[in-house]
Amino acid sequence: MGDSITEGTIVDLPVSPGEYVDADEVVVVLETDKVSVDVRAPEAGVITQVLGVLDEVVAVGAPLFTLDTDAKKTSDPSVAAHSSEGPVEAIEEEPQAVAVPVKAEAPAVAVKPQPPAPPVKPQPPSPQALTSPAQSYLDQAMHDRSETRTKMSRMRQRIAVRLKEAQNTAAMLTTFQECDMGNLMEIRSRHKDEFAKRHGVKLGFMSAFVKASTKALEELPAVNAYIDDETKEIVYRNYCDISVAVASPNGLVVPVLRNTEQMSFAQIEKSIALYGQKAKDGTLALEDMAGGSFTISNGGVFGSLMGTPIINPPQSAILGMHATKMRPIVTAEGEIVARPMMYLALTYDHRLIDGREAVTFLKSVADKIADPSRLLFDL
Repeated sequence: MGDSITEGTIVDLPVSPGEYVDADEVVVVLETDKVSVDVRAPEAGVITQVLGVLDEVVAVGAPLFTLDTDAKKTSDPSVAAHSSEGPVEAIEEEPQAVAVPVKAEAPAVAVKPQPPAPPVKPQPPSPQALTSPAQSYLDQAMHDRSETRTKMSRMRQRIAVRLKEAQNTAAMLTTFQECDMGNLMEIRSRHKDEFAKRHGVKLGFMSAFVKASTKALEELPAVNAYIDDETKEIVYRNYCDISVAVASPNGLVVPVLRNTEQMSFAQIEKSIALYGQKAKDGTLALEDMAGGSFTISNGGVFGSLMGTPIINPPQSAILGMHATKMRPIVTAEGEIVARPMMYLALTYDHRLIDGREAVTFLKSVADKIADPSRLLFDL
């Protein structure tokens, strides 16, 4: 489980006592602070006992089930259900004629003319009739006042604790920069088909931002460092491990791309695609998310125009990408043109990173994205 995980919650028991399981079949599903873990049968056999119930918290190392490996797999014969009273036969009855008495006609009676009815006096409208359409709509809208409560998952609880710890510990400050996406979009449009054909993966924008951030981290080592609060030391990393925020059914997870300074665009895209699929399937492992020296979060895929991301401790900075929108831009020649622009946000720990370093880092990323040739020539 890793040193940081000491317990988990049983969230699913797909197998019941008495059932036969094959080797590597899932018997218990645990939810930890970071991921869901499938506990599988080490060998084939019959589950004789499950040592836990749903929503029970169990410690790491505790037994979860017992398995009889000598038991053989047997097929369950189908059993037909019969009534104890035997079959019931339907008895048809012959229809019988029923005599219906006929009433004699009554003699004709002369009808006496009635006087005309008095005029109806108009009544004052009721309070309900005086209700306006708007009030009626409000009354209808107030009918459903129910609430639904769901238990917080362990992952959501852990996310809440870590984000609050980040606010309480780091002196977080956010700086913004706008970025021209036009050249990168043109290059991607020109080469995406050949890239996908050769590497078997789509060419996205994230690989360019990972490479641009890696170059900027190498230029400004303080952004890639962190504070060791116990020893009161600043730890400078000589490598770049970039965490990429990925949405999963249970919340936001941040798998790590390791040694991005040595990765190509294709390797980055393949790794991101693999992590994204694992997040959807719920198969991300703890080692996939351990570590990380810098995080990139792309809120733009959900339409975010601008925001301030929160640092992922013990990292010292996080880059926020946002939606690309066409906006009027004044060129160096004084012309007003429409360009695809993106707002970038860098939230950093001001205890370690000064404003000059933060702004320089973010401007370096924006320049490399606006002119991708800088990544080729290390500019």
